Amino acid sequence: MLDRTAVSLARSSFALPAPEAAEDLLSGVLHAVRLQGAMFYWVDAVAPWVAAAPAAAEIAGCVMPGAEHVIQFHVVVDGSCWASVPGGRMERVEAGDIVIYPAGDAHVFRSAPGLPAPPGELPPDEGQALPFRVRIGADGPTTARFVCGFLACDASPFNPLLQALPRMLRVPFAGGPTAELVHLAAVETAAPRPGGEALRARLAELLFVEAVRTHLARLPAGTGGWLGGLRDPFVGRAMALLHARPALRWTLEGLAREVGLSRSALAERFTAFAGHPPMQYLARWRVQVAASRLARGGEKVAAIALDVGYESEAAFNRAFKRLAGVPPAAWRRARMARVRQAG
Repeated sequence: MLDRTAVSLARSSFALPAPEAAEDLLSGVLHAVRLQGAMFYWVDAVAPWVAAAPAAAEIAGCVMPGAEHVIQFHVVVDGSCWASVPGGRMERVEAGDIVIYPAGDAHVFRSAPGLPAPPGELPPDEGQALPFRVRIGADGPTTARFVCGFLACDASPFNPLLQALPRMLRVPFAGGPTAELVHLAAVETAAPRPGGEALRARLAELLFVEAVRTHLARLPAGTGGWLGGLRDPFVGRAMALLHARPALRWTLEGLAREVGLSRSALAERFTAFAGHPPMQYLARWRVQVAASRLARGGEKVAAIALDVGYESEAAFNRAFKRLAGVPPAAWRRARMARVRQAG
C-alpha cells in the first residue's frame, strides 16, 4: 500500500485547474494517444485515373514502423476527384480539401465516378527518399495534385476520439485560415528543403487537429457520441473535470455537484454521449494516461499508479489488465520491443 500522505500530496500537485471550456479535452486526448505525423507522397494525376490505397494495417510497418494504429489522409492541392471507402458513398473532393480515414480503411480516389479500382498499391521501396513522387493516369497535362500522408497514434487502451470519427472525414479548407497550412504542405512536399521531413510531420499533425476542430464545429446541434458530448454543457464540463484531474477521488455525487445536475441525470446524460458511465469513463482515461507514460519508459509503475489515482500498485495492475489485456509492466515491455524491432 502506498503512503496515504504521499498519495494526497501527489494528487494535489498532479491535478490541473479545471478548464473553463471542454474544447481543451481535444489537446489532452491527442497528447495522451501520442499523435505523430508524416507526409509520404506527392501525386500528379492525369485523367482518367484511379488510385487505390490498401488498409492502413497492411502498410503500417512500412510507413510508420512501430505504430499501433495508422490513419491515412490526403490533401488535394489542385483539381478535384471522387473519394470512397468500400460500402460507402462517393464524395467529391475539391482543391483545398483534406480527406482523412481515421479507422485506416482501404479507399479509392477516382477522377470520375464509375472507373474500376485496381488492387490497393503498396508503398515504394523503403530506400527511396521522402517524399515519394508518383504519377498516375494517362499521358498529358496534370488534372489533379494531392499530398498523401499518415498519422500514427495509440488506439488502445482508450482512444475516445478515434472511436468518434467517421470512416471517411472530408473537411474543406479552401478560403479559410487553414488554407495556408495546405499551401505550405504542398510547397514542402513538392520541393523538399533541409528540415522538410520534420516540418511535414508537424504539418500533418496540425492539419489533422484543424480538421477535427472544423468537424466538431460543423456538427449539427444534438449530435450524439463523444464529440457531441464535448459540446454538451453538462457532459462537456464533466469530461473536462475528469480529464484535468484524473487522480482525484471522484464520485458520481461530487461530479454531479460540480456540473449542476443530479446523479441520475448526469449518469444517464453522460452515458448517452460517451458510451460509458462517468466512473467507468474515468477508469478508462486513467489507464490511457498511464499507458502514455509507460510508453515513454523510465518511470516506475508504482509512481505512475499513484499519479493517475490508484492507492496501490496492485489495484492499478488489475485496472490496467482489465482494459489493456495485460499488466502494465508486460504492456510496456511489449511496446518497447515493438519499437526496437521497428527501429
